Amino acid sequence: MKASHRGFTGLHMLLATSAFFAVVIAVNVTMAVYASSSWSGLVVENTYVASQEFNGKAAAMKAMAASGVEGALSVKGRAIRYDIRDGKGAPAIIDDVTLSFKRPVGDHEDFQLTLRKAGEGRFEADHEVAGGDWIVEAISTRSGVVVMHEAKRIDTAEFGQ
Repeated sequence: MKASHRGFTGLHMLLATSAFFAVVIAVNVTMAVYASSSWSGLVVENTYVASQEFNGKAAAMKAMAASGVEGALSVKGRAIRYDIRDGKGAPAIIDDVTLSFKRPVGDHEDFQLTLRKAGEGRFEADHEVAGGDWIVEAISTRSGVVVMHEAKRIDTAEFGQ
């Protein structure tokens, strides 16, 4: 009896190609499901209105930057502190500070805090902040007018947590 050695045939090529594309399609479907279930994609409710408001918001942000007002955030354990100074380094006269903590991906851990005044230019709150990366948006107002609006990306490890 003689053994036949046929080598790599057309059937082998078909199976290899089919397996390759099956893996690619499975990975793409999996990634698409994860992407669509973790973020809505919504950035603004109405893009037309947002585009009309852009120039006004840009001018306001330039004016805030030119004022020299700066804020410094610190998070240690449950203690959250925000110090705000004017352009000359003196404590800024502010009525309210609101912080919005947002995860860079997903919104299931997001929260917002209104800080209590602990002195001129110093605001505090007591809230647990989970470890990892956050985008913190700070809005400081005086007499209902926004004096400072900034957003910073932080890693709680920077604060020794």
